[in-house]
Amino acid sequence: MKLLFKTVITVFAVTALIGCKERQSVEINTPTEVKKEASKTPDIADVEFSDGSIGKIWHNYLEIKMALTESDENQVQQTANSMAETFSEELAILKSLSLQLSETDDIEAQRELFAQLTEEIGTLFEDALSSGTIYKKLCPMAFNNKGAYWYADVKEISNPYFGDKMPNCGSVEKTISK
Repeated sequence: MKLLFKTVITVFAVTALIGCKERQSVEINTPTEVKKEASKTPDIADVEFSDGSIGKIWHNYLEIKMALTESDENQVQQTANSMAETFSEELAILKSLSLQLSETDDIEAQRELFAQLTEEIGTLFEDALSSGTIYKKLCPMAFNNKGAYWYADVKEISNPYFGDKMPNCGSVEKTISK
């Protein structure tokens, strides 16, 4: 009986030692890593609209703008498709532009369509804003110096028309607050 007890104890001890030798790792996100992840997502918490569907459209618009800034044509297509589903028949032009955005994988064509979308959608955002601040920005060099606008929820410039070639090109032309 004493021998059986010693054998069982020895087996448990060996098992415990072998089990402890396996490496376990824990991933810890430092504030810098968390901040980098957060910067990829638009912050729309400070902006509210009188209509919930316009809030969803705003969120999609910001995602498209960010995808264009990062020259990510696939993300533009996916988000534009989601945006198109939000538009009612009363907003057929916006629905058409967002569908066109979702159907092309040419980043330059997407940027041109985004400029058209911005022209058409701007008053919708400005009129429906119920609290917060949005910024209307201008890139004077876009489309062979014809210029193009875009809307954002932050003052910092992140140009969707040139991507990483000229990310800081542009200026705030109008601040809309409620």
